[in-house]
Amino acid sequence: MPYVNIKVTREGGPDGTGPSNEEKRRLIAGVSDLLLEVLGKDPDKTFVVIDEVSLDDWGIGGLPVTEYRKL
Repeated sequence: MPYVNIKVTREGGPDGTGPSNEEKRRLIAGVSDLLLEVLGKDPDKTFVVIDEVSLDDWGIGGLPVTEYRKL
């Protein structure tokens, strides 16, 4: 029973939101299809979770992304 956790930043849309429901649907379907193709895993037993993370809670180079982008 595969479990896949996708983490994305909450940005992209004009209002600063994360991926749309359609984009999430495509991610879930795509990951499930890939696990079936590569590992033979049953999509009905595959769990895909998408976590949206605020830019202030995502870091790179020792800084939150919001500060890192100001450099």
